[in-house]
Amino acid sequence: MIIWLNGIHGVGTSAVAEELRQLVAGSAVYDPEPVDAGLRELLPKERLARIEELAEGVRELPSWRRLFVETAVALLAEVPGPLIAPVSLPHQEHRDEIFGALASRGVPVRHFLLTAEETILRKRVDQLALVVGEKARNTYQRQLPEYRAAHDWLERDAYLVDTTRRTPRTSARTVADAMARGEGDCAIVQTPEPRGETVAAGVLLFDDEDRVLLVDPTYKPGWEFPGGVVEAGEAPGCGGVREVAEELGLRLDRAPDLLVVDWERPVPPAVGGLRLLFDGGRLGPAEIARLSLPGEELREWRFVSESEAVALLPGPRKERLSWALRARELGRPLYLESGAPTGGLP
Repeated sequence: MIIWLNGIHGVGTSAVAEELRQLVAGSAVYDPEPVDAGLRELLPKERLARIEELAEGVRELPSWRRLFVETAVALLAEVPGPLIAPVSLPHQEHRDEIFGALASRGVPVRHFLLTAEETILRKRVDQLALVVGEKARNTYQRQLPEYRAAHDWLERDAYLVDTTRRTPRTSARTVADAMARGEGDCAIVQTPEPRGETVAAGVLLFDDEDRVLLVDPTYKPGWEFPGGVVEAGEAPGCGGVREVAEELGLRLDRAPDLLVVDWERPVPPAVGGLRLLFDGGRLGPAEIARLSLPGEELREWRFVSESEAVALLPGPRKERLSWALRARELGRPLYLESGAPTGGLP
């Protein structure tokens, strides 16, 4: 297990983590600064110079998030656990990527957000600046708008602990007591990461304005089509229908029509494979009203236009959607490789 202590610089995550370590038997504090330092040491200087200009530095890299997860798993093999991670995490897409990867490795997360009144925070940061220099104040000023923007999703996702009038010791006791009540649990259902190429089936569903339905997974960044990995011995179309029923509570009354077959090139750590998109048809108002989400997998659904979808879908999914909509207009499926048609444009 990982006990994640989230919060803006100056709120006391490191001090609370050390106190919590003394309260939770077998626990260890996991400060990922050595992961940061290792990446800084290994990256070429030219690349590192560009990265250090980013708000979170190396922690904005996908490679950092992968290393954080793999290091956590390795540590949990060496210590009784749990790990206490005092790590700032204001970006929901980073939360999804890290927590989802941990879930796929069987590591649950308890998420706690430490907060404090802003006047108290500023006093603490001023005191830190006297000891460690202006870097403390600069970090706080950089993180402040990020945490303000993240307020809504953090309040929904994490258990809040106000440290304004608490010492690190009493804040740690508050976290420990909340854990005993089951607070902070991030229940994510995620299968182990595949070791070889996979076949995945997505289903496009439309409303009466021809907008397409997308879902927001809790276990990976970005939005997605309803669907998932096809099980062994399962027909892809049946896999897509099954996933729609599991994810949305919707049972399609017909087999969906194939729109796109996309061979996704393996680019480590992604294993690649075949990605199929099917046309699930148009949903009526009554069907839309009955849509329901499994909270441990999906947090939201919405109908969007193609241009809106481009801003929500990561990587090749946006190209896949564009060609799937083209195939729907043409009335015939298209074959793609890594999001692009072969043999000339249709």
